[in-house]
Amino acid sequence: MVILSEKNDVSVRVSGKMGKVNAAVVGAGIGGIAAAIRLAANGFEVTVYEKNNAPGGKIAELRSDGYRFDTGPSLFTLPVLAEELYELCGEKMQQSIPYRMLEVNCKYFFPEGDVFSFYHDRNKLRDEIKRAGIACTDALFQRLDRSKEVYELSAPVFLFSNFHKLSNFNTPPYKRIARKLYKLEFMHTMHSANRRDFTDPRLVKIFDRYATYNGSDPYRAPATLNMIAHLENNIGAYFPEKGMYSIVEGLYGLAVKQEINFKFGEPVKQIIVEDGKAAGLETDTGRKNYDIIVSDVDVKSLSRNLLQGHPLKRRLDKSEPSSSALILYWEINRIYPELDLHNILFAEDYKREFRSIFNHKKIAENNTVYIFISSKVVPEDAPPGCENWFVMINVPPDTGQEWGAIISEARRNIIDKINRLLNTDIEQHITGEHIASPLTIEQNTASAGGALYGAASNSAISAFLRHPNKLRRINNLYFVGGSVHPGGGIPLCLASASIVCNEILSKITVHE
Repeated sequence: MVILSEKNDVSVRVSGKMGKVNAAVVGAGIGGIAAAIRLAANGFEVTVYEKNNAPGGKIAELRSDGYRFDTGPSLFTLPVLAEELYELCGEKMQQSIPYRMLEVNCKYFFPEGDVFSFYHDRNKLRDEIKRAGIACTDALFQRLDRSKEVYELSAPVFLFSNFHKLSNFNTPPYKRIARKLYKLEFMHTMHSANRRDFTDPRLVKIFDRYATYNGSDPYRAPATLNMIAHLENNIGAYFPEKGMYSIVEGLYGLAVKQEINFKFGEPVKQIIVEDGKAAGLETDTGRKNYDIIVSDVDVKSLSRNLLQGHPLKRRLDKSEPSSSALILYWEINRIYPELDLHNILFAEDYKREFRSIFNHKKIAENNTVYIFISSKVVPEDAPPGCENWFVMINVPPDTGQEWGAIISEARRNIIDKINRLLNTDIEQHITGEHIASPLTIEQNTASAGGALYGAASNSAISAFLRHPNKLRRINNLYFVGGSVHPGGGIPLCLASASIVCNEILSKITVHE
């Protein structure tokens, strides 16, 4: 007979066929799917509960009039983290989710009319720097090399381990980072470090932009986050040949092969906690008991709705939320050859834009506009001679603003900026439009206020304050996804699943 028990003397039931540990995952976002795959690959019997009728969470798609839009994340970095899931199951990711590295990571349009393509290849990048008249060539490459060094020093601690587990502080990666803590520049902001290193204001803006990758303010976020540039510009930016949602479709198919049971359209009403441990779930069909529960739910939403009576809510309500987004999905009836897959149209006053979002909870009159066109790589995503535009600006999360008026004004300003920088009349080419706002993001993904990344990283100690993957007060309950450690975005959600699975396996022993 197989008996499983936790090393901290909290027993778990042996349930399910063949004595497997019975685990539930709440939420089928990419973090939840990855956690389910890892647990199933290690012999757990896994059931995933998802309130929506399809997997993916924030990674979703929209189809309309022959157009297909990826409605959530648009950048794919660190694909090795997804490849690990396939390797665990004895398969190859490229056979399920073919993807390729991008030649141009992003194309930048500046208010003065300058255009700059950030090539992955350093020789091409050097030529582009010369063409654009950027004087600090050496400084740019030195920064990329330094971002690699900071990433390799800090990632084992801040991204790929249980940062809140005290015993980890005695391991080699933690000791190594303690000796070189000064390299992380905790006490400098991203913007101050960028202004120090670059004499060209265009490069300052480009590198300030990486704060938005986790919904933060570069004028307050620590310079440590400049390591994000390493992922995109040194390791590389990638894109799936069938679009971003194919990542979800591939991982969901892999999960089904592992006999993971998905219950779509069955929202969890409550996580049941008894005697200091998570014991089961309550849904419309009744109570189900589980040995292990993994939550892929936004932690603020979870504390308000699924974990009633616990002190989690008070602490979370004090944290500063990340930014949200206003997204216009446009069906465009022509081709714009001057645009790439990823495009940024910068605001004149970047500081005012972030001050408006984080200090005043509104949007500035002039905002940075991101245009993502998947049909540049996936022609089938739009009819022949057409393009599918994902047009986004950063906005504050919902705190009761009048979003109807905000959206109307923002749309006018976005169109004015596009017309000015691209010398076009974009509105006459929009044949269809769909809109996402903090309100719809919260409704569709249960992200409190529509905040895309949970808490913002707007202080030197933000990494220490991020919600942990495990609570000391509640055994058998674990957390994955973009609102918890190590953060938001596809690679970090996948990393959270790895951290949680390793933590669960470290606590469970098998006795014959």
